[in-house]
Amino acid sequence: MLIAREPPGIFYEHQLPRAGGADWDDDAERRLYQEALEQVELADRVGIDYVWEVEHHFLEEYSHSSAPEVFLAACSQRTKRIRLGHGITLMAPRYNHPARVAERIAALDLVSNGRVEWGTGESATAVEMGGFLIDPADKESMWREGAEQAANMLAMRPYPGFDGQWFAMPCRNIVPKPVQKPHPPMWVACSRRETIHRAARAGIGALAFAFVKPEQAAQWVEDYYAIIKSEECVPIGHTVNPNIAVVTGMSCHRDEDEAIRRGLNGFRFFGYSLGHYALFGEHRPGVTNLWDFLQVKDKMPDNAGRGGIGTPAQLREHLRGYEKAGIEQVIFVQQAGATRHEHICESIETFAAEVMPEFAEREAAYAERKRRELAPAIEAALARKPRLPPLAEAAIPVVEALGRQGVSPLQGTSDRGGAIPIATADLLAERPGLAAAAVAHAAYEAVAMAKATSR
Repeated sequence: MLIAREPPGIFYEHQLPRAGGADWDDDAERRLYQEALEQVELADRVGIDYVWEVEHHFLEEYSHSSAPEVFLAACSQRTKRIRLGHGITLMAPRYNHPARVAERIAALDLVSNGRVEWGTGESATAVEMGGFLIDPADKESMWREGAEQAANMLAMRPYPGFDGQWFAMPCRNIVPKPVQKPHPPMWVACSRRETIHRAARAGIGALAFAFVKPEQAAQWVEDYYAIIKSEECVPIGHTVNPNIAVVTGMSCHRDEDEAIRRGLNGFRFFGYSLGHYALFGEHRPGVTNLWDFLQVKDKMPDNAGRGGIGTPAQLREHLRGYEKAGIEQVIFVQQAGATRHEHICESIETFAAEVMPEFAEREAAYAERKRRELAPAIEAALARKPRLPPLAEAAIPVVEALGRQGVSPLQGTSDRGGAIPIATADLLAERPGLAAAAVAHAAYEAVAMAKATSR
């Protein structure tokens, strides 16, 4: 097994508890977002490699992050090198039409000069799925269809169209296209061993949003790479992204007691509020107060994620365990509960100065060894991928403007006024090839219909 180097990442839910039992003040959400942007700017400056932003809907207090593409776009303009991770994009078409996902991913990649990491996933709460009328039994197949087709849209020119179980659309060319060709690295959210296997079978990175011990992580890594190297790996995208990331809490201070005082309650609230929405809660929108958790905070069990709360020496030891297990990235949860902005910033600075240097030294050698070891398996996996066939030239449809059908809202433009001249007829109607293309497409459609009728 390769001993991994762990480029660090930071993770945002945009948590906003109703501290003190009162509702949020009018400025609370603006302050939350602006402080998070300052934290990301700092992380970029001190050498943190990734920022990951979730997509959630209606999860009051736990996550006020419903438009991650907007937050990440803002991050892109305040940073220079940090990778911008969707952690994750909800891929069920009832949440996000695949074409809209493809467009947003490409646009973010353009404004960030090619820094996007494209995490995908399903969601796991009744509040969200019920809000968008999604049956939990359907969410995995929705994810697969949406993720695979959005990847096709980014990679193909034109996208030939699709008629699936969860969405349908005709041939269109999705623009813009991303900087990273054919599309940014793909990931999927994982929370247990079975979903780690699913990520490997799909040839995409595993975002393990679970607080696991290094010993358990080592087994996940072994399973994951065994599948990546096997015939089970059939990529869902047009590239293979063989990586595993895990999350852990983080509050780094030279005094252990102060690190715990600053970070532990926020980390415990993270776990409590997640459990409320995903496991045990009975939620009343706009009414339920999760900050009542303070009454039971000391009953919250510890887990492996607690290991990132302590001194720089303790964090180095904590991370060495994941490095030895083969984990490629550790993502830190800091913005949790009521953890203070200035404490998060101080923790980032201390971590960068006193923990990161040891692990950064091993990065280049590890990356090159990994690339050489996996290159044959990746080539074989991409050769196995079933690909959506491109359309023959004659099969590309001619889409008539609404004005040719007599239903355009721009009909009668001569009396609309304004300074923009609008052509009311095709001034290039005689250009070579247009009529021939329309005739060829009509002939193609006739043949296809005849074949369908004869079956």
